Amino acid sequence: MRFLHRQLANGLTVIGETSDSALSAAIGFFVKTGSRDEPTAVSGVSHFLEHMTFKGTERLSALEVNEAFDRTGAKFNAFTSHENTVYYAAVLPEYLPEVTGLWIDLMRPSLRDDDFSMEKQVILEEIAMYKDTPQFDVMDRCRSLYFGGHPCGNSVLGSNESITAMTADQMRQYHRTRYGPNNMTVACCGHLDFDALCRQLEAGCGRWKPVETCRTLSDAAGSGQRQRLGKSSVQREHICLLSPSVAMQDRRRYAASLLGMIVGDDTGSRFFWSMVDTAIAETALMEFESMDGVGVMDCYIHCDPDKARTVIELAEKTFADLQQNGITPQELHTAKNKVLSGITIKCEIPIGRLVDLGMNWVYLKEYLPIEDEVRDIRDVTLEQVNDLIREFPLGQFTCFSLGPDQ
Repeated sequence: MRFLHRQLANGLTVIGETSDSALSAAIGFFVKTGSRDEPTAVSGVSHFLEHMTFKGTERLSALEVNEAFDRTGAKFNAFTSHENTVYYAAVLPEYLPEVTGLWIDLMRPSLRDDDFSMEKQVILEEIAMYKDTPQFDVMDRCRSLYFGGHPCGNSVLGSNESITAMTADQMRQYHRTRYGPNNMTVACCGHLDFDALCRQLEAGCGRWKPVETCRTLSDAAGSGQRQRLGKSSVQREHICLLSPSVAMQDRRRYAASLLGMIVGDDTGSRFFWSMVDTAIAETALMEFESMDGVGVMDCYIHCDPDKARTVIELAEKTFADLQQNGITPQELHTAKNKVLSGITIKCEIPIGRLVDLGMNWVYLKEYLPIEDEVRDIRDVTLEQVNDLIREFPLGQFTCFSLGPDQ
């Protein structure tokens, strides 16, 4: 695979990892904006805007956008997180120019008033749907409790109040201030002509004006609070625990990722053997989430309400044992194999590789070949993981529980 990089005069960054042996090509527009960048008055606007992008441009209706993607057989979608909005597609190589041209158009959507009013109802329905999904609801509430006033606690979906009050003019203003070329990265993978792609992007995006964007970076130690909410519609106990960890820019993120696997993988982890295999909980997971300037260890557990106290006690016992004794060599070896298998299998196809390629550049401004990432994970030592446990005690968690009315 060959890495190529170019930056247009207006600041748009284009990166590519090309391979003549690949049978497909993938492209993504990575916009560095998400819920943490939103003013309170327009909470949820990034996600709402992602939806509106597919409603069309001055020359294309929503139907014509979908027909254009369908003609090429593209596998396309988009997602919004707390920090990024990403639009992507995978296609046969001969259709990459057509799909690229479509994405270029869509990055300047029409944001028509009629479309806005209609899609607002879709967003409100989505908020209602996720409120009926206990796993999402408890994690969203725990995040807000953990971060407090830190912008990483903002909800990606926003609220009924913020979405209802939002106007199309507010969205247009947000788009103007966040969707500048200097706040975007275009990543491509697979069988493609990088120079031709850059010429197409220059022709289509070269007139876009740069914008002044900023993101306040600050760490968050977590509130340490514990809260519970009872809901008559919920039958099981859903528990989320959040504790501090390292940021995306910290090279210890590899050790943190392995720690999350050791504690909370869905098979063979400490949580699995203490809670799931013993039939105390149906699900008990932990994952490491690295972000811009901040990171967290995120646990999700669901169980019978009568076992909720036992679950918390078992989690605390697990964390205390790690604090006192650390992890074992066998645990580290197994975790490395699991992480490496996941990375290499995913990255064998262009669309699987695309997000990692783009995100590494967005956060680190560097190219990280798969071989280097594999090496960095293999190089993590027992002491590095145990040092991380001592510096960021898992027992100092924020907890939110969602269960039946008591």
